[in-house]
Order: sequence, then structure tokens, then C-alpha cells
Amino acid sequence: MTDLIARRSVLGGIAAVGTLATLGPAKAQAERGSITASSASELAEAIRTKHLSSRDVVEAYLDRIAVINPKLNAIVQLTTESARRQAAAADAALARGAVVGPLHGVPVTIKDTLETEGVICTGGTLGRAHYVPKADATAVARLRAAGAIILGKTNVPELAGALETDNLIYGRTNNPYDLTRTPGGSSGGEAAIVAAGGSPLGLGTDAGGSIRVPAHYCGLAALKPTSGRVPRTGQFPRPMGARNFVFHVSLIARKVDDLALALPIVSGSDFQDYTITDMPLLDHRAVALPKLRLAFFDHDGTNAPTPEIAAAVRVAADALADVGVAVEERRPPDAGRAATIYYDMTRGDGGAGVRAFLKSVGTERISPLFEQSLSSRSAPAMANTTEALAAFTRWDAYRNTMLGFMQRYDALLSPVLPYVAPRHGTSFDPLLQAGTGYAQMHNLTGWPSATVRVGTSPEGLPIGVQVAARPWREDVALALVRHLEERFGGWVAPAI
Repeated sequence: MTDLIARRSVLGGIAAVGTLATLGPAKAQAERGSITASSASELAEAIRTKHLSSRDVVEAYLDRIAVINPKLNAIVQLTTESARRQAAAADAALARGAVVGPLHGVPVTIKDTLETEGVICTGGTLGRAHYVPKADATAVARLRAAGAIILGKTNVPELAGALETDNLIYGRTNNPYDLTRTPGGSSGGEAAIVAAGGSPLGLGTDAGGSIRVPAHYCGLAALKPTSGRVPRTGQFPRPMGARNFVFHVSLIARKVDDLALALPIVSGSDFQDYTITDMPLLDHRAVALPKLRLAFFDHDGTNAPTPEIAAAVRVAADALADVGVAVEERRPPDAGRAATIYYDMTRGDGGAGVRAFLKSVGTERISPLFEQSLSSRSAPAMANTTEALAAFTRWDAYRNTMLGFMQRYDALLSPVLPYVAPRHGTSFDPLLQAGTGYAQMHNLTGWPSATVRVGTSPEGLPIGVQVAARPWREDVALALVRHLEERFGGWVAPAI
């Protein structure tokens, strides 16, 4: 881990404007590399203690983006000038002794389905290609209020409707570990830029694996909080209706500690999203691992994982058992039905409502990827209202069964998906679609679920695992994946 604080003799604080500019080209480049490999928590401390200036940090990330983004197409709106102005203001405030918040002067990126004041927010659909919001989404506003500096917006599939990232406005985003593969979706732009060192912390969403799948594909730490923890106000499309519960504003980073740092910032009622409950947030550092009971499974009974993913889950279980966690191999009764239950809820009218919504925002032409989504997930329509309502009854029954299973355990360890990042354009292959239940099961329950990298596939691609915990116990999920990060190393920089 990079220790920025210990490098005071190199950087010398921010007494002089433009610290890195005073170094020779080779040293300056090395320092920028250290900055862009550091965590948001490390950067926040280095800025707060004046071992780095916010301007140095922002410039290092802008330089890194200039190198990698042409290969990735991850950032689709770059807010260079406003980021520089905010960094200068952050440094000036610090010089007066004022610290805005725990992310004072730290750059972040935002998924293009979360609205940002004054910055185009498309949601990946043509009808909003030039739409500029007048206000920030609640979670975005809270990051800004905590001192974060927005570097830009990151790419998504149209309406966040796929597990790969491509749309008719910005095109396709590539995986930094293999440009011929997808970084996932719908938070694929976030995952790609964070993994490649272009941002230390990203804000995304997760309605069916949309933060955890990209984290798995790109070797990152991510957290889908408990449903009802973080307001979705300002998310496009705004979650409404019967499936409201599955939508989560979520976090992604290179280090688990950054998820824990940002979670309290974005959590809590905003009195605009009625689903949010002000439940206490507990500290993952206070969790005693030897007191926890963990169930794990490496096969959902329907969709077999690759041997390497199955092995990753087992070595993760062993690593937790080694520190005293009571580990038991046990699979939830209906684990293999999660994808079917999830997709049955999306069928309803066969996608007619979604098509009407797209027309209402001015989209006359739908991306091929989203057409695949509608044809594979939403069609055919339910035969009648009774059949549609029965799908939601099955969801309720699933939630009850899962909650009963969890009575014996504090957490559940499993694959995120049964395969690593696939080639572009293949995410709607029926076999790949069937495996999405590993992630979707925790959207159905609403439980907090965290991911972390624990291995590498024969192709050199990251392998992550996910740990879900009981409702409102993000602290337990974070404590467990933090130990796995310490044990296996977590994020590994891609050779890009």
C-alpha cells in the first residue's frame, strides 16, 4: 500500500503552489503514479495533513485519465476546469484551517445515471444526450458537501439496462485488464476508470448486480448497501413502482476502507425518497470476526461456476475460518431460482411501458444492447394481471425463505457471477444470463453485499467474491471483505 504520509520529504507539503511542478519530470511522473495508485482514504489524509495539495492530486488524476481514457472510453464527461477550481478552493480553505469534510479535496467520479448540477446526464439514452440537470442527486450533493471534487461522469448502458456498457451516445467501454472484454454494467464506466487508476472512488447504482458485477470483472471493492439506506433521489430513471426495492445507490473503490469512509456520507433520509430509513450505521472496525457465523456456497445448484471461481470462494472461506469465523458450507434453498424470480418481475407488459418512457424523454432510437435487454428480459409479456401479480408473490416467498435461512448466520459468501469478464457483446448469451442470479439474489432480498478481489483467472482476469450480511449490517459485510482484502491483496493494477 502506498504510504503518502511517510513521503513528506519528497512532496514537502503544500507551502508552495504546485508541489509536483517543482520536481523534475521523472520524479513528478513517479509521484503522480503513487497518487493515482493510492486510496481515497490515503489521499484524504495526505491532503488534510498538507503532505499533498488537492491541486496535485487532481492534476495527477487528470493526467492519468488523459493516458488511459482513450483506450477505455470510461469517462464520458470530463469536468476539468471545475475540478481545478474546486481543488484550488480546497487548498485555500485548508490554508485557513478549514476542513470541509472527510473527503476534503479528494477527486471522485459519478455514474451517468446520477444527476450532476451543470453536467450532462444522459442515462445512456439519446433523448437525454444534451440534458443538463439543475441539481445534484442527493448522494452526489452529499459527496460534494463532504469535500469531494467531481472529475467527471462515467459511461453506462442505456437506462442502465445491461451487464455490459455500450450506448448510442458514447459507445462502448472496455475492461482495463483486457480491452476485448467488457468491464460489466451498468456501472461499467465507473469500474473501468477506478481500476485503471483514473479515479479513487466512484458512485454508482445496483439493481441487479450493477456495482458488484463490474467490481468482480475489474478486481475492485464495492458495496451495495441495504435497501433503504441511501436515497435514490436524482437517479435516472427514478426508481418507482413495484420493483422500487431492488434499486440501490452504491459505492466502488480500490480499497474496502474507502467504502466504509463514503458510506456514512451518502446514507440517511433526504425526505424526498420515502423508502429511506435512518437506521444506525455500525463501524466495521468494531466487528469481532471470531463471533461471526458464515455460510458459503460455490454453486447455486443450477449454474456451475468456473473451477477457478469455485476455488476462490473456498479459499476465501478457509481464510475466514482461519481467523475464527464459524464457517459452514450451506446453500440457501432457492439460490438457483433467483434469476428466474428476478426476470419474471421485469416481464409484466413485455417492455411496452419502458418503450413509452423512452419516447417520453425524446428517445426515438434504442440501442441494440437495450433492444436485446427488452427482448430477452421483458418479452414475452405476462398473459394477464393475475400471472404478473403471481411473479411478485414468488418474490415475497423468496425473501421469506432467505430470511429464514439467515437466522443461523451473520453473513453469506458466494461467487458474484459464475464466470469472469466475457467478450464484448456476449452478456445476453442465455448461459451467461442464467448465471446472474448469484448477484440478483441480494437485490431480491435487499441485503447489504460487498465484493472484493481474491484471485485471478487463467486468462489473467480478476476474480471477486461477494459477502452479504443481514439487513442494516454493512459493518459485518465490510469487516469480512476487508479481511479477505488483507489476506489476498485485493486490487492489482492492470497493465494498461
